Amino acid sequence: MEINTQKLRLLTFHILSCQDLIYFLHYNNVKSTISMSLLLKYLSICFFINNPTNLIPPKSFMWKNVIFYLASGMIVEGLISDPADGALEVILRTIMAFSTVGMILIIQNKWHYYNQLYTAIFVSENFIMTLATLTEGLYHLMIMEHIERAEEISVGVGGLLVLWYIAIISYIFRQLLEFKMSSSIFMAFSYFVLTYGIPMLFMDI
Repeated sequence: MEINTQKLRLLTFHILSCQDLIYFLHYNNVKSTISMSLLLKYLSICFFINNPTNLIPPKSFMWKNVIFYLASGMIVEGLISDPADGALEVILRTIMAFSTVGMILIIQNKWHYYNQLYTAIFVSENFIMTLATLTEGLYHLMIMEHIERAEEISVGVGGLLVLWYIAIISYIFRQLLEFKMSSSIFMAFSYFVLTYGIPMLFMDI
């Protein structure tokens, strides 16, 4: 009788353990599905579809985008300049991005949109940065294959990516902060100058 009781307890333990494992896997699968769904919604902003006002990002999602931004930025800068200088420039860009977003929202008295605004911008920057990384890789491949006008093609694609980036930021400002078209374009260009221009000037000193 005692042996049967022990077996019953052991069987119960295994059943509960399996249930816990199934719950854990299901929970993480649900979290992963939700994160992917949110990412796709944010990426659609790059194609001027979703409104970032309607997207509420969790903290884990926000910080993952910041980490990806730092990593991808350092990779791109490392390909075109000294890795140490490139890493410092990316860190300065990140600081300027957070500061500029905060300054804009304080001026507009819309601080409650801080997480939504910076997340939308960082996801968009990560998307463009990924394309920039692919462009840089393609440029090096064209150089290895001795393709003529490789530099012109790379610069042209880079210019298009910058214009696309400014258009995305303008769209985000227009949707989230309800700017007019002209104001959103001006703010997007100003944001680009502040977050990219100032760190570049600092590195040239």
